[in-house]
Amino acid sequence: MEKKKTSTFSNGLIWFGAGVSIAEIITGTYFGELGFKKGILAILIGHVIGCVLFYLAGLIGGKTGKSAMETVAISFGKFGCKFFALLNVIQLIGWTGIMIYDGALSADTALHTGKWVWCLVIGALIIVWILIGLSNLGKVSTCAMTALFILTIVLCVIIFKDKSKLGAEAAEGMSFGAAVELAVAMPLSWLPLISDYTREAEKPVQATGVSTLVYFVTSCWMYIIGMGAAIFTGEGDIASIMVKAGLGIVGLLIIVFSTVTTTFLDAYSAGVSSESIISKIKGKWVAVGVTVLGTIGAITLPMDDITDFLYLIGSVFAPMIAIQIADFFVLKNDSSEKKLDIVRFVIWVIGFIAYRLLMKVDIPCGNTFPDMAITFVLMLIVGKIVGSAKKGQDKI
Repeated sequence: MEKKKTSTFSNGLIWFGAGVSIAEIITGTYFGELGFKKGILAILIGHVIGCVLFYLAGLIGGKTGKSAMETVAISFGKFGCKFFALLNVIQLIGWTGIMIYDGALSADTALHTGKWVWCLVIGALIIVWILIGLSNLGKVSTCAMTALFILTIVLCVIIFKDKSKLGAEAAEGMSFGAAVELAVAMPLSWLPLISDYTREAEKPVQATGVSTLVYFVTSCWMYIIGMGAAIFTGEGDIASIMVKAGLGIVGLLIIVFSTVTTTFLDAYSAGVSSESIISKIKGKWVAVGVTVLGTIGAITLPMDDITDFLYLIGSVFAPMIAIQIADFFVLKNDSSEKKLDIVRFVIWVIGFIAYRLLMKVDIPCGNTFPDMAITFVLMLIVGKIVGSAKKGQDKI
């Protein structure tokens, strides 16, 4: 039986849910050190860079009808696909734990019952979301997203009602380049997932464009809420702001449902990626298992600072997607029948090392963009050389 396709509207809802996230609001609080105007600029520049890559990655999956990790095989071969799929599953287990941890910590601030209780509640709701299934979430998602939309507007009004600090001077702290990189990092973290959703769209190109635009606007909005909370209220804990503003249960709903709608995507994609490693495995039950592991991790492990985790994701997946973009859109290469494309794997290693080295340099546009530019150009040069060599051999 043919699998039910998702509408462009459903794809937009999915990425609205991904963008409305406590983790994104918390990350946004770090931008308070820049002041309002510079903070806004860093958020926008970072998201433009990240979302252009987000769009291109989604387009590959949409046009080929392959999952995110299946598209990796086009550049890196079958073993390469399995290698990156395994890394992706590991990072998604980490993300699931971090999201549940952040949501539970904030929920416990709003209603004191113990962090572990909220970890279990959020984990259980994510499993319900998984069991309902992506193609059956239309009405549920519409209701949940409408409620979240209204609640986040209320939150904005509360945070930004005092405009006296709009011109506040930047404090000593994070550099502008580091802030841009932190803004790039969140859309970049979704690159290994986007094709899992665009491949199932009725109109893949349109769905990819809408998904990108919706995520760009929503993610920027969440970052700005976090930054505004830090600047206008002097408070980095968004749950405390909700409690002080008297939101109570309303604030709790924002926290819990935003965590569920975002973390569902991580767990679901971990299941899809697992199918690229072992074809006979059932992705839905892997997603449930990832949620259980994430819940256990959230209860037992400290997960307060995720910046190093974000940079690690960037160093792995930024050069990977740069090679994929070069192959799919320029070189028209297809290595999916090879066991491993050694040339491209070596270029990825160079890109990974370059990213880690660039982290030590303060670049105004962050280090993802220059790292991907280096990897992309290197791939084009090597690809053209290898292609010319093959043509020469064919003539002989």
